[in-house]
Amino acid sequence: MRRVEVVPYHSAWPCIFEKEAEHITEVLSNLLVCIYHIGSTSVSGLKAKPIIDIMPVVKHIESVDTCNLQMEQLGYAAMGEYGIAGRRFFRKGESRRTCHVHVFQEDNRSDIRRHLAVRDYLRAHQETAREYGDLKEKLAVQFPKNIQAYMAGKNAFVEQLERKAIEWYGNE
Repeated sequence: MRRVEVVPYHSAWPCIFEKEAEHITEVLSNLLVCIYHIGSTSVSGLKAKPIIDIMPVVKHIESVDTCNLQMEQLGYAAMGEYGIAGRRFFRKGESRRTCHVHVFQEDNRSDIRRHLAVRDYLRAHQETAREYGDLKEKLAVQFPKNIQAYMAGKNAFVEQLERKAIEWYGNE
């Protein structure tokens, strides 16, 4: 069982994203519209699980399935939609997770917008980012071997954060 670990922000995370994004861009090549660093590791100063979240946006989501073998050669496991319709999810690192890739089709504006809104809101609202980091850290200590309890403990905060971020993003 993997341990739930939340660590202080690390300045290497953007560099890790850039390196992974370069490899993913090569794999997705002509399917790719753009690629984003999302999630807590994309917010400077935010405590996070040390897992880089990457969001490629592609022209046609079904075409991503033809890239599974190439993604596996980069160390990623193809997980299909993995609970979100219209997404293709990949994870890297079996015993120690290092990256998650959330691929969406360019016309899936709601999922793309939600991820970018939360990222940008946290970047612009340091107090909220601090509160979120503190909550994650507390939950990781409370539930070091129970990712479900950790996620459930964040749920209400994340739902409220997403609502605020999407409203704010629309007024940006």
